[in-house]
Amino acid sequence: MAKTVAVIDIGSNSVRMVIYEKTSRFAFHLIHEAKSKVRISELAYQNGGNLQEKAMQRAYNALSDFLSIANSYKVRKTLCVATSALRDAPNKKLFINRVKKELGLHIKVIEGKKEAYYGGVACANLLAPQKTALSIDIGGGSTEFSFIEDKTITKTFSLDLGTVRLKELFFDRDAIDEAQEYIDSKLDILDALDPKTVIGIGGTFRSIATAIMQKTHYPLKKINGFECEVDFFKEYLEEIMLADQKKLVKLGIDADRFDVIKPGALILQRVLQKLSITTLLASGVGVREGVYLCDLLRNSAHKFPHNYNPSLRYLLDGYLRDSHFSNQLSSLAKEIFDLTHKDLAITPSLRFELGVAAKLYPIGTTIHFYSKNKHSYYLIQSALEYGFTHAQILTIATLARYAKKKLPSSTHLKHYERLLPLPKELKALSYILSISISLLSHRPRNKDFTLSFDKGVLIVDAKHPMYLSKDALAKLHKVKGLQVKFNF
Repeated sequence: MAKTVAVIDIGSNSVRMVIYEKTSRFAFHLIHEAKSKVRISELAYQNGGNLQEKAMQRAYNALSDFLSIANSYKVRKTLCVATSALRDAPNKKLFINRVKKELGLHIKVIEGKKEAYYGGVACANLLAPQKTALSIDIGGGSTEFSFIEDKTITKTFSLDLGTVRLKELFFDRDAIDEAQEYIDSKLDILDALDPKTVIGIGGTFRSIATAIMQKTHYPLKKINGFECEVDFFKEYLEEIMLADQKKLVKLGIDADRFDVIKPGALILQRVLQKLSITTLLASGVGVREGVYLCDLLRNSAHKFPHNYNPSLRYLLDGYLRDSHFSNQLSSLAKEIFDLTHKDLAITPSLRFELGVAAKLYPIGTTIHFYSKNKHSYYLIQSALEYGFTHAQILTIATLARYAKKKLPSSTHLKHYERLLPLPKELKALSYILSISISLLSHRPRNKDFTLSFDKGVLIVDAKHPMYLSKDALAKLHKVKGLQVKFNF
């Protein structure tokens, strides 16, 4: 696969492009994103699905500029897919042939189930795993569903339930009851499903989730993986349905979505009315990422290898100078955790976050040695994007920020309390990581000491004085229940 790949998604409402760059076999990161609200389906549903000339010209102009951007990044492969608007259009060949002839871009019109599959692949690979989940991607012309079981897409559906479609067929003539009946009749296909989680893909869900994050002063500015309380989300949908434009502004809805937010909200209302779910997740990924992953992972059943995370690998590829030390530090931190976590009353599952934090702690050195903790914290919080919950991201970032320094501050703990472990647990984890860094102060090629734990004392047995380690440990802020003793 080419190192730099562009993916273009021609939807009913917007045309979007993302450009990804690989850093190793499966690791990648986003280097550019572009979007244009061309509304290619405008007036199409009132004209037998036929694309209108002005709308096609807007889309053509956007694609022309997108290709110029791709060329500036020396993109070697461009994947372009089109969804509902072109899928439904009797005159789609006029547009497709013109784009191919004049711009040299091949547009692949994908079926609804394929569109649903791409969205499901993105969610299964790039969100924290869910035992059972239903992804819902509300577009302008259609809505796609994927049923995900243990990271495998087992069912896909595509329904004619787009925001632009419903707007033009029902909302423009204030036929809301008819729209609801129409939606409910389409959703009968979901009767046999019993997902525990709904994952929202697409502009409607992201717009509402972003507004909720702002309204509730959510502390992490990251949409991918945002979890919203189900009842609160339902109440927000009801407020949107009753709101005029002035109220939509107060609710945090962007002005460019005023005309389609209510059709989208109604679809979500009816889906949530039908299903008994416990978790609502917002996805920052969708069809474009699914198209990219299906190309990247074409020889591995569209799945990353077991225990592989592309964001973690990207950070290690791009910012880590000494992988041996990183791995050694992670192993040592987990060894100390295993010895002490029962006495310190730390939740066993937090071993994972500690191990990742230890592995990523050194990455900030690449930017600036004397402020490495700050840079490690920022890089983790920003770029540890895929496959982690927000709570995991904040915990890992916090441990890196305070490693070998003071214990996490009360201000930090208060600001992020809804996403962090209990303060006592977090401080204990922070101290374990700081002890681990201190014990490796002399940077041994191989670990040259052994550890044991007895009655609150971590005993370090070594054949040499470990002078630097002892000096470093003396400077640490300690927690109750964990002392360190050296035997030489």
